[in-house]
Amino acid sequence: MLELDHLAVAAETLEEGRAYVEDALGVALQPGGKHAHFSTHNLLLGLADGLYLEVISTDPEAPMPGYPRWFDLDRFTGDPRISNWICRTNDLVAAVARHRGAGDPVALSRGDLRWQMAVPADGILPHDGAFPALIEWAGSAHPAQRLDASGCRLMRLTIRHPEAEQLRAVLAADLADDRVVIEKGEAAFSAEFTTPAGRRVLT
Repeated sequence: MLELDHLAVAAETLEEGRAYVEDALGVALQPGGKHAHFSTHNLLLGLADGLYLEVISTDPEAPMPGYPRWFDLDRFTGDPRISNWICRTNDLVAAVARHRGAGDPVALSRGDLRWQMAVPADGILPHDGAFPALIEWAGSAHPAQRLDASGCRLMRLTIRHPEAEQLRAVLAADLADDRVVIEKGEAAFSAEFTTPAGRRVLT
């Protein structure tokens, strides 16, 4: 089974991503850290229900990796936007066996956090990135436990793609979450939140 773990907002720079999310939701992001393996870094926001949001970008201080970065960040341009959704599993090996396009497990760490994530060789997830990135956390440690409460709760994540029916069918046996809606349309994400300032939307 898969469970929604977090959302990723990609940006050309962390400061652009920070400005977008903080302006849209009216709350402050917290420091994240660096991902040495993929030469990226992030900022974080704690959400209700054990979820979190990350703003992620390439790290200009890190060397280019000798392989594609995750989340298709090597090709990212334009305004900050939701680029990916991430689902956790207790058995990543079994999950990628069911969903071969999800990629192969890569062992990763940030500080004392340890996890494995399925990353395709070209960094691009199936269905133009509309398929979730699959993650398995090592032990009980999880970023959401360490983040301040923001007063924000995810109410609805809408994933639009021309092949929505196929994507729904692929995930039907693994994911049961009323907050996640897959609709036919031009490839895009939108997420609706309740916040201290009322209902807000990220795209």
